[in-house]
Amino acid sequence: MDLSNISGTNAVLVAIAVFVILCIFLGVRIVPQSEKHVVERFGRLKSVLGPGINFVVPFLDRIAHRVSVLERQLPTASQDAITADNVLVKVETSVFYRVTEPEKTVYRIRDIDGAIATTVAGIVRSEIGKLELDQVQSNRSQLIERVREQVAAMVDDWGVEVTRAEILDVNLDDATRSAMLQQLNAERARRAQVTEAEGKKRAVELQADAELYQAEQQAKAKRVTAEAEAFATSVIAAAIAENGISAAQYQVALKQVEALEAVAKGQGKQTILIPAQALEAFGNAFNMLKAR
Repeated sequence: MDLSNISGTNAVLVAIAVFVILCIFLGVRIVPQSEKHVVERFGRLKSVLGPGINFVVPFLDRIAHRVSVLERQLPTASQDAITADNVLVKVETSVFYRVTEPEKTVYRIRDIDGAIATTVAGIVRSEIGKLELDQVQSNRSQLIERVREQVAAMVDDWGVEVTRAEILDVNLDDATRSAMLQQLNAERARRAQVTEAEGKKRAVELQADAELYQAEQQAKAKRVTAEAEAFATSVIAAAIAENGISAAQYQVALKQVEALEAVAKGQGKQTILIPAQALEAFGNAFNMLKAR
């Protein structure tokens, strides 16, 4: 037995075994869940490998790009913009995106992060230029939604999906901020003056209402008194018309008695001199009372 032939045969078998193992090693590709691999054959796009076990042709196919499909966040960017009412504002934005089609991302754009940041900046300037400053501050959610829609439409050819586009803050320059603060203080002072004036006006109105009510009540009381006096006068007139002079004398005597009674109720000790005629009138009044 020729030992040289045996050793040569073994070497060939070993070489074949090594070659097969190498082919298996190169032909089987395990892709992580968070990645997609772009395969090229002779410099041209061959396929895109998804997560799991994949097979390629050894020595012909190669993994040209390993692309992460995890969501990415661009660095917070700040850019100047001018509103529709010519106010300069500084806008801070943040963008989140993920790669959905790696073949587009690697073959259509060189710097995807820079391209998305530039696109977002341009869209933000354009959208803010359509709004006044008050609208930018009050309608920020609508502004963010419009920016997100336009960014998503423009980056579609790059194989990425913009998941979030946020406007973090809208800042003003010092001069504009100072002017707005002065305007705000003036508006607060105006509102305070208006509130004070309305309070004084309301107080005057309430005072006038109270005086009017008091006057109405006094007039009503006077009217009732007048009606009562008119009724009493009519009764007396009717009595005089029926009984003649005796009724008139009776009324005069009653008035004299009431007057003397008021004098007698005065404070302190008093001496009252009653004329004879008054006593005669009292007697006549008593006689008439008895006669009635």
